[in-house]
Parts: sequence; structure tokens; C-alpha cells
Amino acid sequence: MSRIGLPPKILLLQRLISTFLCCTLAYTDERADRAAKSDGYCSRIVTAQGTRRDGYTEFRLRVEGDPEYYQPGSTYRVTLYTSSPSYFRGFTLIALKEGKDGDKDKDYAGNFQIIDEEDTQFMTNCPPAVTESTPRRRTRIQVFWTAPPAGSGCVILKASIVQKRIIYFQDEGSLTARMCEKESLSGEAMEKPLLECCACGTAKYRLTFYGNWSEKVHPKDYPRRANHWSALIGASHSRNYVLWGYGGYASEGVKQVAELGSPVKMEEEIRQKGDNVLTVIKAKAQWPAWQPLNVRAAPSAEFSVDRTRHLMSFLTMLGPSPDWNVGLSAEDLCTKECGWVQKVVQDLIPWDAGTDSGVTYESPNRPTVPQEKIRPLTSLDHPQSPFYDPEGGPITPVARVVVERIARKGEQCNIVPDNVDDIVADIAQEEKEEDDTPETCIYSNWSPWSVCSSATCEKGKRMRQRMLKAQLDRTVPCPHTQDFQPCMGPGCSEEDSSTCMMSEWITWSPCSVSCGMGMRSRERYVKQFPEDGSICSLPTEETEKCVINNDCSPSSCLVTEWGEWDACSATCGLGMKRRERMVKMPPLDGSLCGTEVVEVEKCMMPECHTIPCMLSPWSDWSDCSVTCGMGMRTRQRMLKSPAELGECDEELEQVEKCMLPECPIDCVVSEWSEWSECNKSCGKGHVIRTRMIKLQPQFGGAPCPVTVQRKKCKIQKCSRGQKEAREKRRSSLSQDKTAKEHQVCKMRPWSGWTDCSKLCGGGIQERHMVAKKRSKGPQPLSCKDRKEIRACNVYPC
Repeated sequence: MSRIGLPPKILLLQRLISTFLCCTLAYTDERADRAAKSDGYCSRIVTAQGTRRDGYTEFRLRVEGDPEYYQPGSTYRVTLYTSSPSYFRGFTLIALKEGKDGDKDKDYAGNFQIIDEEDTQFMTNCPPAVTESTPRRRTRIQVFWTAPPAGSGCVILKASIVQKRIIYFQDEGSLTARMCEKESLSGEAMEKPLLECCACGTAKYRLTFYGNWSEKVHPKDYPRRANHWSALIGASHSRNYVLWGYGGYASEGVKQVAELGSPVKMEEEIRQKGDNVLTVIKAKAQWPAWQPLNVRAAPSAEFSVDRTRHLMSFLTMLGPSPDWNVGLSAEDLCTKECGWVQKVVQDLIPWDAGTDSGVTYESPNRPTVPQEKIRPLTSLDHPQSPFYDPEGGPITPVARVVVERIARKGEQCNIVPDNVDDIVADIAQEEKEEDDTPETCIYSNWSPWSVCSSATCEKGKRMRQRMLKAQLDRTVPCPHTQDFQPCMGPGCSEEDSSTCMMSEWITWSPCSVSCGMGMRSRERYVKQFPEDGSICSLPTEETEKCVINNDCSPSSCLVTEWGEWDACSATCGLGMKRRERMVKMPPLDGSLCGTEVVEVEKCMMPECHTIPCMLSPWSDWSDCSVTCGMGMRTRQRMLKSPAELGECDEELEQVEKCMLPECPIDCVVSEWSEWSECNKSCGKGHVIRTRMIKLQPQFGGAPCPVTVQRKKCKIQKCSRGQKEAREKRRSSLSQDKTAKEHQVCKMRPWSGWTDCSKLCGGGIQERHMVAKKRSKGPQPLSCKDRKEIRACNVYPC
């Protein structure tokens, strides 16, 4: 078509339309050719370029937590959103390996998972990409993205936005996210080593667990009571055994640790692995969860590794919690230089075992069905989570683990020569006596050894005792509470106390009183026993007197330190909390103690939010449960909002009565009577039988059948005399009938209906009519009493 003579405005409009069509080619082709498969379609989406504004941030692509690195195989929530009042009608989302063009399947990294099929779907012509289900106004969409396996390198997540038929596509900026693969960090499972361990000999390590989960560091909803770390359980093992790992499912043993804090089943599973396990790692539970190191030493355990069993895994539950734990999975202690790692220090964040669906520390038990995979907790899991952060920042670590090599045995073959640290680390302490006490048995400390039973140099025995304070699992037997040891009388064995290596004295304990004279003590322990196996005689405990405020007034009142604050009385909003202390010694003069022993103050919890129930419309009423009479009908609606957002008290089903036309009631009659005698003594006659109407028909029920039946009877022929007698009898009966017809019987009116015999399910009512006055002679038939019956209360009970 010639453009000669066209106005300038028309030419300008054509240029704008041409430019717009070029810029939106990918979008229009994708919509037009959705039904037809086209080679290279994905690469057309990748290279599509539309309107672009530098620094334009109205639309944003965000990966949960804004991570710079991804853990291979882990799943992340990806959100595409815009700030109000903006919106977008369509979108495309892809994940590419860095530097790839997208024209091959292997250029794409990881896999997307659809969360809401009403919002999102996979593209027909480009399956790795996600797009909208239906074009409409929207401000946010969400999908899951599972990271690719190890060795995939960096990944670029790209999004294009369609708003008012314009595509916004950015290679950099707010619609693009770059994430690179990271090595295993704290609390995260490692991939199985690709290379076999080449180290020689064995190595011995000490694992020390430092709990940092406290009200000061993690103040939100911190459980003031019963907070604890469960018994630590783990093992040094081969690559053929996995205790736990991200992306896997929790075994029954892991589940019992995660939910109950019980290591019994986990230890049983570990010991069943035979040669795949070298050492079972165990450490005591900690009640409460946090105490200063000068009050309680950090729990530790020792274990060994060798060339085939060079991985170490452990876990421990933070309680109370639904199924939250910390730990290491398959930590490799073998180096590429054929040596043994000197030291590992890891900060730990909690992970979810996928067996319980609670979102707070003290959520009620709610099993996750079906069971989900083990995953790390994030700060965006749920608004009610104690680790929630609307900005999606990292979770503050709740613990730290230090794994330090303390000895090596056997010939070593490490490529890099030993340094000073390696040599010092091999100077190990003497082997400690293995404590095989189950973690579910809580004992007091051992008492001092008793005097030897032998006063001479003959062998005797001595005894020490301890008390069983608690048995956490009744199915696990607790060992003995008495311990015996061979001994001899005084003077039979000379101990050289100089061979005992003692620790330094621990600082003195606080004085036993806050006023006046009391006692204090300090302790030390044996670092190394004599080589001949004898017992150290050096004291391990000292006590001495102490004086606090010597001028105690007789009226002074001694009290304990304040206890911890009780939990706030409100779960949200303003509440009250209290704490108490006890009177240790009342005033000596007998007066009342004026010191406050109870303290109350206000506490503010997070602002209360009422989460509305999202319900579907009511369904239509069901059919009535009966075909006649009174029945019931129902209707339902469904809860659309997730259950974990809060309990919904709205009713989901309604029931009401329904009334259909009354059910028909058929006539009810009695059984037939016996046949009467023949009404003639000779010649032709008849006999009859009758039945009574017990219930009249109602509401269209079946009518009553006949109540009188007659049939002929023929006896013998009548003789002439008999005929004359019969004629005479007929004349007499005719005269009697005429006389009776002159006798009129007067009847009383019908009585009222009686009460129904049943309240429901079908009863009967009666009424009667009786004669006013009867003569002494034969009564006419019309003077007999009459009775009527009808049905009542026929609806079902």
C-alpha cells in the first residue's frame, strides 16, 4: 500500500504500532501459539526484550530470605509482587544456569512447583517456565523452586511482567535474582563425598555442644518453663548410612528424638547398622536449656573415625517444640590431603523433622500427614513462629558445636607434613571410663567410697551409692545404684599422691546464708589417676565458714533470690506476670517478715490479630431424609484458609427439619370371625362371617375391604309340615319386626376422642356412643353401643 499522501499523524501512529509489535513479539507469540509445540520457544522467551526503565523497582522478584547462595536440593519460596496500587496481568518466570542462553533443556536449573493452580501453571510450549493460569489483575504470585544438584554453579532467576499489554523484562535489577551454590554450612547436610577417604590410622575427636538458645537471645515466645535440650545422639559412620539429611524423611528414631526428645529408638537404629558405624555418640540432656559455663559445663562426647567411617552426624531436640532440632549431618572429618580435620566449629540453626505441624514452641501435637521432608526453618515460615521476621532475615543461631581432634593412632599418611598443632593435639588424656548410663535415667552424684570391708591385707570390698532421681522412659531399665570395688585394709597399699594430677580449684560457692554465718564450698577433680591403678587420696572438696553482714538485726528477714518470671497471662496484647521468692529465715524477734516475696508487673505480648475464616458459600440443601412426613436435610460449606492460621469457630454444616405430605395410612381390619350356622333348618339358606375395622384409612391410604362375607348353605329338602311351620315362623317374625320398628332407641351423643396412645410413630384414638335408656326386653340392633377408631401422631419419632 502506498504511503504517499498520508497525513504525518498517521505515519507516526504506524511507526509506534510497529515498534510496539516488535517489543511484544514474545508475549503475543506465546499467547497465540500456546496450543502448538514450537522448537526453540524457551529461548525466544529468554531473549525477549520489552520496555525497560533503568532503576525501575515497581515490580520485584524475591527469593525467601534474600539468600545469595542456595543449598543443592533445598526448596525456596519465590514471590513475584508489586506495590499497590500497581498490578500486573501476566508474567513469565524461569531459572537459568548463569551464562546459558536457554535454547537447551540442560540450560535450565532446578524445578518449579505450583502452589496455587488458579494463579500459576507451567507453560505449554516451554515446560521449565511458569506463567499465569488466566490473564487477570493481580499483585502477587508465589511458587516453590527446588535448587539443582551439587555442581550446577550459579543460577539466574528471571521474570517478565505484562501490564497493560507492555512487557517489562530486566536482565538485571528488581526482576532478576542471582544465587550461587554454597558448601555445607551450620546445620546443613553435606552431599555424600565423591572421593574415598585416603587417610590412614584412626583419629579421636571430642564433640562439645554449646546451647545458645535463651530468653535473652531469642526473646519471642521463649518458653520459661521446661525449656531444655534433649540428650544428644549421633554416630561416626560410613557413606552407606544416613542418620538424617535435608530432603530426606525422618526415620522412627529421628521422629522420637524430634518430638519426644527420646534417643532410645535412635540408638537402637544406629547399633543395628553394624560395620557402617564405628562409635555411638551420646551426651546428657540439659535442663534448663541455658546456664552460664561457670555453673554448668557444656556437655561433650568423644568418638573415633577411620578410613571407611569418617563421617559424623548427630542431633538434639530443643524443647518444648513441635519437632525442631539442631545437628550436623554427614560431616566429613577426612581431608583431601589424606589427613584428619583438626577442628570444626559450626553455628547451628533449627530444622523441622516434617512429622508435626505446629508453628510455635508449645503448639499442641498435630501429626503431619503425609509426612514431609526434613527442611531448615526460615524466618518467613509463619507469622506465629518464634523465629518470624517480616524482612526475611537469617535466624539467629541457637547453638554452636565444636569438634576438635584430641588424638591420632596408627601410622599416618597425610600428604602435608604435621605442624605444631597436629603434634600438640595428639597428646591426649588417658582414656576415660565409658559411661553406659542411658540418657533417660537421671541420677544424683556418687557418694564417697565406704570404708573397706577388710581391716587386714586380705582382699575386701568397698561401696559407693547414688540415687535414681528420675526415669524418663519406663521401658528402658536403669542400671544399678550401688557400685563395688576391691580393696585392702589400711597400710596394705602405699599411694604416691604425687602421681595424681589434679585440676585447679573451682571458685567458692556462694555463702549458704545472706546474713550471719554460713558455709561455702569449692571443688576440683582428678585429671589423671596413678599409673598403678591406685586411688588418689588428695581431697576433691573443701568447705569453710563464711560471714555475711555480721551485724544482723534480730528483726531482719532472710529471703532467697527472686525466681524466674512466670509466663505472661496473655498470649497477645497486655497481660500480667509475677515472680516469687521464699523466706529462708524469719526475723529472730518473732516479728513478721516485711520483705516483699511476690512481685507483679505488666507484660506486653505481640498485638492480637484476629485471622478471619475464609469459607466457601453454603451448598444447596440436600433432599429430605424421608419421602413423606417429617425428616431432616443438611447443607455444608468448606474452610478455604489454611488450618495453621488459627482455629475457625464457624460452623461448617447446618441441619434443619423438613416436612413432606403426610404419609398415607391404610385401613386396618381384624381377622375374620368363624362362619355362622345356616339360617335355615331345611331347604336353601346362607351363612355369614364378619370382621371389624380397627383403623380407618387416612391421607389417601388404602380403603377398607368388605367386612361381611356370605355364602349359600343347603341342608335337606323341607317336608310339607316343615313348610307350614316355616310360613308360620315368617309371619311371627314379621309381626315382631313391625313391633320392634315401633320401638325407637335413643342414643347419647358421641364422646370426645381419647388421648393418642403414642406421642409419635403412629398411635390411635377412640370415641364411643351409648344408648340413653334400655328396656328389659330384647333390644333392637340400633341400641347397641358404638365405637370409632382413628390414627394419630403418625410422624416418625
